[in-house]
Amino acid sequence: MAQVAVIGAGFVGLSCAYWLIQDGHQVTLYDPAGAAGGASFGNAGTFANYACIPVNNPTVFRDLPHYLLSGSSPLRLRWGYLPQLLPWLVGFLRSSTTARYTQSATALATLLGRAQDGYTDMLVQAGLEGFIRARECLYLYSSMAAFEASKPTLELRHALGVKTRILDKAAICALEPSLQPLFARGALFEGSWHLSDPSAFLHALQSWLVGQGMLIRTTSVQNIRPHTGGVVLGTPQGSAQHDYVALCAGAHSKALAAQCDDHLPLEAERGYHLMYPGTSHLISRPVGWAERGFYMTPMAQGIRVAGTVELAGLGSAKHQGLMDLLHFSSQKALPQLGLPGAPWLGFRPTLPDGLPVLGRSSASARVVYAFGHQHIGLTLGGLSGMVVADQVAGRASVINLAPFAATRFG
Repeated sequence: MAQVAVIGAGFVGLSCAYWLIQDGHQVTLYDPAGAAGGASFGNAGTFANYACIPVNNPTVFRDLPHYLLSGSSPLRLRWGYLPQLLPWLVGFLRSSTTARYTQSATALATLLGRAQDGYTDMLVQAGLEGFIRARECLYLYSSMAAFEASKPTLELRHALGVKTRILDKAAICALEPSLQPLFARGALFEGSWHLSDPSAFLHALQSWLVGQGMLIRTTSVQNIRPHTGGVVLGTPQGSAQHDYVALCAGAHSKALAAQCDDHLPLEAERGYHLMYPGTSHLISRPVGWAERGFYMTPMAQGIRVAGTVELAGLGSAKHQGLMDLLHFSSQKALPQLGLPGAPWLGFRPTLPDGLPVLGRSSASARVVYAFGHQHIGLTLGGLSGMVVADQVAGRASVINLAPFAATRFG
């Protein structure tokens, strides 16, 4: 049995704790906010096994000016942040060639094809099945032009094993009659599901893990010092020795990885959500609007409208224009929504090629990475936990980790 520290209490970190405990290790979880204190709190709640299309793709060379300048764009850039963002942006554009985009999509599909394996046992053992809503995600296009433009990505998904059913306008209205009849086509992704409450799911998982012996340290980790016999973590309360460390701190992982000789172009995609209380009856499943870049997901408290991307670092100031866009767009699709509660802002960890970092650090095999999951941390959390447990145990990984290595950026 090893003493293993897990840094981060989101979907990835708590899943790592689960799989490490399955192997008999003593796990100590480090997170100043505890379960779901970061991006895992406010996501769209979708198990998106179809999300193998990275944001970096050849269309950005054509569409980027529109995205950055249009008032209806779900992507915004704070121009004052451009000097800090420039290295990431250059890498993003380099990763958007047809060859690199296809490589990223193929690598993501490999992960997503195994994603359910990371949750099947966990849901049963930890008693989490009651949070699962087995309704497939519906992705919508408001015009035939938008649908036709999406066909290359739909065809690539199909080639990579994603099962999709295309719906016409009448079928969309029959499936979700509360939606305004705005949408010309829809794509229904088989095997996808969503959570009734992502935060409650993670709090329940954390409580179960504590019952299995996991320790919690509600503190930040300021430094990582690997050595021959283990790893020393530095916190505001002092130092702690562990045999292994799993770094799962999402958008906050960059500085700690740099201390392990991995200088990564990790950035934060700032995402927003609005919650409309008492409206869950209006739709039966997650509904995404492709052109507007958001999802509407029925949850226990109401419909959560989540999405958009703002490239502006880890600052706390919210972008009113993006919140207004979410409200206006969701009202257009579902006029019955009414007024939302207080908006939420979270930080998705993103790398230029759209892939997470999974595997050992450059400085030491005793530091294992699992971060940078962009929009699919919930989906890949369980599988990432399996990968980390395999690395600690010295087992062969269930997937080829080469595309996800920290060293891929040079």
